[in-house]
Amino acid sequence: MDTDTTKLKFLIRDRAGQFTDAFDTVFADAGLRVLKSPSQAPKANAHCERMIGTLRRELLDRMLILNEWHLRRTLTRYLEHYNRAWPHRGLGQLSPSQAETGPPSPVDLASHRVHRRTILGGLVNEYQIAS
Repeated sequence: MDTDTTKLKFLIRDRAGQFTDAFDTVFADAGLRVLKSPSQAPKANAHCERMIGTLRRELLDRMLILNEWHLRRTLTRYLEHYNRAWPHRGLGQLSPSQAETGPPSPVDLASHRVHRRTILGGLVNEYQIAS
């Protein structure tokens, strides 16, 4: 394993058949405690599965990742967008940062210019009122 695991304490995984005892041994040897999700509890890792699905559909299936550094940079930038500008249905179409500060006041777009900012080479766009 060529990943730095010094900052990690445990690995959470489900009980799928592709994870053998040898898989657990590799991580145990690296000093990680392997935690398995409860058996017959499909909702136990639902949030994680949802986030992984979102990352795959919206980002990873649309980009060619070159190396680990590129992956980390891309994920960091996408998650900044996800938490700052992405509307979440569970938050009433607000982003997590807007949910903390309150919804923005309505703006008449007919009297303003809108500025588009591309994220991740145009894969994602953010829009704001031009000043």
